[in-house]
Amino acid sequence: MSDDGSRYGRGAVFASVCCFAYLVNFSRVGFAPLVDTFMDVFRVQPGTAGLVATMVWLGSALTRLPTGYLLTRVPRRHAILGTGLLLVAAAGFTALAPTITVVAAGALLIGCATGVFYIAANPLVTELYPERVGWAVGIRGGSSQLAAVSAPLLVGALVLAFGWRGVFVGVAAVGVLLTAVFALTSRHATMPSAGAADRDLLGAVREQWRLVLTGIAVVGVTGFVWQGLFNFYIPYLSARGFGDGTARALLTVVFAAGVPAFFLSGRLADRVRRVPLVLAILAAFVCCLLALTAAEGVLAVAAVSAVLGYVIHSLFPTMDAFLLGTLPDDSRASAYSAYSAVMMLMQAPGSLAVGVLVEYGVSYGDVFRTYALVLAGVVTVLAALYVDGRLPTDAASAGHRE
Repeated sequence: MSDDGSRYGRGAVFASVCCFAYLVNFSRVGFAPLVDTFMDVFRVQPGTAGLVATMVWLGSALTRLPTGYLLTRVPRRHAILGTGLLLVAAAGFTALAPTITVVAAGALLIGCATGVFYIAANPLVTELYPERVGWAVGIRGGSSQLAAVSAPLLVGALVLAFGWRGVFVGVAAVGVLLTAVFALTSRHATMPSAGAADRDLLGAVREQWRLVLTGIAVVGVTGFVWQGLFNFYIPYLSARGFGDGTARALLTVVFAAGVPAFFLSGRLADRVRRVPLVLAILAAFVCCLLALTAAEGVLAVAAVSAVLGYVIHSLFPTMDAFLLGTLPDDSRASAYSAYSAVMMLMQAPGSLAVGVLVEYGVSYGDVFRTYALVLAGVVTVLAALYVDGRLPTDAASAGHRE
């Protein structure tokens, strides 16, 4: 295949992966606007509804490390195709769920499919465009974020038209289509071979442990807070006197602000030192979280929501660009899967924790203020380690295996 043909073929693969990213993330974040619906339909308490939202993220964590091992044996293309088939089956299963327990099981299965996708797709897009890692992960992440933006309103519309089951029927139907599209585009493209030497998962983790641990410390703790915040954003604002429609619109603002964040932060991460950028983002998120609990009135909360959404969604492409751009070819997917699995396990209980604390009488505001103080401590420790030269900062610090 000619260079032009190769570029064209890879561009088609990249586009199909981005479309897949939209559906995969929609299937995860779609549970957040359904929390209130599940509480009403199944007559369950916030802790139970929060557990359902937690299950999808727990499932996303559970398959990440096994997928990292799988990718030492099979091509990324096959793993992504498996994602499509599993997502279709899981969404169909959830659509038929008769009880909240079965819904939770379906959420776990949907999460498992998403975990496979991210471990296979994230290294793939950076290998498609190795000279523009931040740009590639920013575009892919922006596609996911479009799903988060549309989820509150789209889920609400589907619930009104077809009931909550219609959401998962739609996911299954689109999943069939996108699986077929990716199969066709990847079959006719020259796929990258950069990860061909990545065949030792444990060896990769041992050699890249500093990068892995840094990523876990940053995204694991921050993600725990973020999970609890966005899954209970609507109930939190409702408890403060905002109408349901207003609360949904404000959650949409949070996610909408993330679309430019992915694009711009991905490009920025290609141009500046990434660790200081990550620390600045974390500090800004702490300030936004405190401001959200203090803001009064729709306009003030909307303004804080927009800034908060931009800040938190800047973290993800920046960290992915840092890790995937720094890890060498012979350990990229393996080390990334270890980081991703532990990070997701840490953040998965975020929704459950908020739900349980609220059931025990702790106000949402007190929960989120406490979270902000914990994050402030994490930022302080990481900043001290960076100044002391104990955090990895570039490819040279990561090392390479012979």
